[in-house]
Amino acid sequence: MNFVFISPYFPENYWNFCDRLHANGVNVLGIGDAPFDSLPARLKSALTEYYRVSNMENYDEMVRAMGFFTFKYGKIDWVESNNEYWLEQDARLRSDFNITTGIKAEEIAKFKHKSVMKEYYRAAGVPTARWHLADTLEKSLIFAKTVGWPIVAKPDNGVGANNTYKICSREELAAFFDENGAAAAGYILEEFVDGEVVTFDGVADGNARPIYAASHVTPDSIVDIAHGEKPLWYYVDPTISPELHRAGEATLRAFGACNRFFHCEFFRLKTGKPGLGKAGEILGLEVNMRPAGGYTVDMLNYAGGLDLYQVWADMVTFGEARHPLARYHRCCCCTSRRDSIGYAVSHAQILEKYRQQINAAPRLPEVLAREMGDQLYIACFEDAGAMAAFREDVQRRA
Repeated sequence: MNFVFISPYFPENYWNFCDRLHANGVNVLGIGDAPFDSLPARLKSALTEYYRVSNMENYDEMVRAMGFFTFKYGKIDWVESNNEYWLEQDARLRSDFNITTGIKAEEIAKFKHKSVMKEYYRAAGVPTARWHLADTLEKSLIFAKTVGWPIVAKPDNGVGANNTYKICSREELAAFFDENGAAAAGYILEEFVDGEVVTFDGVADGNARPIYAASHVTPDSIVDIAHGEKPLWYYVDPTISPELHRAGEATLRAFGACNRFFHCEFFRLKTGKPGLGKAGEILGLEVNMRPAGGYTVDMLNYAGGLDLYQVWADMVTFGEARHPLARYHRCCCCTSRRDSIGYAVSHAQILEKYRQQINAAPRLPEVLAREMGDQLYIACFEDAGAMAAFREDVQRRA
């Protein structure tokens, strides 16, 4: 089997995907713009060959790389980056090289455009927040009057909480249109939802059924976290509620999410709202047909005592899991600090006090630090009370 992995060195933990494929006997062929000598040693050892391009945005260069691998190794069976940024290019390469094991170019819109996602959530029987494409200020004001302030504006085709606005008044909406000009038409407006984000994460088989599924919870607004108004805090939920499990499986079927990682986001309403739903109900937010961001895959592994990198590689190679799935369920959380803030408990003290619970404490690169913070902490606990105490120690300011 010939598997082309796009940009296998970013995020830094993605070497694990190549490592597990290699262990399964797969020919792993890498394409990226980083020098080969800069790649981690374990990634180098997992790659059969690496083709460096000068610019991954240059599609002609990517085609030449694929052509070289095809000439040397034969037909390519898989192309994947597992990275939101490259999903559209991945799909285009599959179409151009007739690779049938993933999303093709003609179907990528349902996985990238939030407005199109709404249609598939509807087909799944999962309600969503009311929405409106930001065509004109006048029509957008009518929408805001219907659903009430605040509203949220975000790119219809965008990643994470980048360029997301929480708009609380007529004046702020007018300012949004003035600031963005013609680009405002590329935004989707949604009614604000007072809810925590709960996810349905895992690996799906060739019939869009989860081989393994788990969930994590972000209690605070992701927009507030990304803008630095609240600290990053989320945790793996030891259980998945029946209603979330039903919504997650129905969503995978509706989207036709076959042979891939999935990261489906939902709201669980904290308070009820007319026209939206009752407290506790599940609403569709958006889908991401790749692993959850940051170090979430590692967190799912720590919490469940499994290797999701291997589960994914088994799906690719065998169409099923050949290695053990979850063995236990712990509370695993992630929180962070920003360098601009002073804290009551020093970094060294946190590492010493929680040395038995901390799984990782990486510094984040600038591209991630803007949204997530500079210093990350990932830790596992046997109960929610101990996890809350850890959060308090990490976030308490001087």
